[in-house]
Amino acid sequence: MANHPLREIKPLGMPWVTVDPFLFCVHHDDAYPRANGAFGPAASLAGRQIGQDFSQRDGWSMYHGTAVPGFPAHPHRGFETVTIVRKGLVDHADSLGAAARYGRGDVQWLTTGRGIVHAEMFPLFDTAQANPLQLFQIWLNLPAASKMAAPHFTMFWADAIPRLVTHDAAGRRTEVVTIAGALPGAGAPLAPPPDSWAARAAADVAIWTVAMQPGAEWTLPAAHSAATRRHLYFFAGGSVLVDGHRVDAPAALELAAEAAARLVNGAAPAEFLLLQGRPIDEPVAQYGPFVMNTQAEIAQTLADYRRTQFGGWPWPSPAPVHGADPARFARHPDGRLEQAGAGGANP
Repeated sequence: MANHPLREIKPLGMPWVTVDPFLFCVHHDDAYPRANGAFGPAASLAGRQIGQDFSQRDGWSMYHGTAVPGFPAHPHRGFETVTIVRKGLVDHADSLGAAARYGRGDVQWLTTGRGIVHAEMFPLFDTAQANPLQLFQIWLNLPAASKMAAPHFTMFWADAIPRLVTHDAAGRRTEVVTIAGALPGAGAPLAPPPDSWAARAAADVAIWTVAMQPGAEWTLPAAHSAATRRHLYFFAGGSVLVDGHRVDAPAALELAAEAAARLVNGAAPAEFLLLQGRPIDEPVAQYGPFVMNTQAEIAQTLADYRRTQFGGWPWPSPAPVHGADPARFARHPDGRLEQAGAGGANP
């Protein structure tokens, strides 16, 4: 494929393969049944490995949850999580005392920095019908200079996230939602957290979702730098032509960042996630939820966590759920309260 924007096609496994500056991407897509009135599934949990259930039995998992699906309190240091919730709701709680309930298109961007403990629970509310959940969680590395930054979280509410809607010559629609990075026509880009690699203009970080109607045509513009690494994850649909080369879903496509790529969708609706950025190009030492530059720093992280618990856990449960009102909100460590849709404020 010389001189073609499509560099490589790989299977779309679990988790998705990423490259520097990204560490990890997982797509949770769970068909949870109706709720039991206590935020869990109204279904038998017999036969599941409760507390470690990644089975996708009957189309859903409990993950590390025991009564409510999700991920009870666990620590992180040295990177960022970007959580894009397309369906359902997520309850966040952390060792700084912050809390949030978000979803239905919202995004949480968490800089773990020098250390934080947080929980991510997936409460189920509808006792009459199914409770689908779909989200991406992306791990974006921090450069060495920012590894020990203060933890920080930002909420991007769905109605404030820039998006581009285009129609091709035949009127077929493509929608691009831009969580990070500028796209001409989408409006002013969001501001990433201050210590993020994405906050550096030269890093050329972009995180976009792309939805195309059957037969739609759209051209993905070139990135700003030939040094940028770009992946397009084709996670839903049938087939797409990339500058005339057919690719069948699901697939991970590495694209040449310096070239535009013309996409022509096939007969089914198609969806993609774009991740791109200039590599940080520093050593990576990882031990589970800790990402540093050297093994000595990992050893220090383990010692720090044993000593401080990154501030301790101020919640009565390791798996907090924030009540029966499904309204989306964020309460920051300083007590500042945001409500979804209240003017689209994104601090």
